[in-house]
Amino acid sequence: MTTGTLNENYFPCQKRGTIMTTTNEIADKIATEHNLTKAQSKAVVEAVFASITAAATSGVETSIPGFGKFKVKDTPEREARNPGTGATIKVAAARKLTFQPAKALKDALNK
Repeated sequence: MTTGTLNENYFPCQKRGTIMTTTNEIADKIATEHNLTKAQSKAVVEAVFASITAAATSGVETSIPGFGKFKVKDTPEREARNPGTGATIKVAAARKLTFQPAKALKDALNK
């Protein structure tokens, strides 16, 4: 089992030169490391994302120690300009999901 640190060989897509990791690749890694089937590990990954989504839609912060926090922030209604016409428009108030990385993740990124 890998304990909290990521390296350049962690996900197969990095070997292919891409900059994206898919849920299937995460599930495959979990299946390999924990002797689960790919279906079981994919269910675990999807359950984690579903839990984060459910918390966010209800306005609750999700904190994952060593990784970071997902927070919902309210943005107020504001005025903006259409760059093509210069006309003033109103942008509706909205909620957005932000992510604040934990110190451990920041340190791992900046090694």
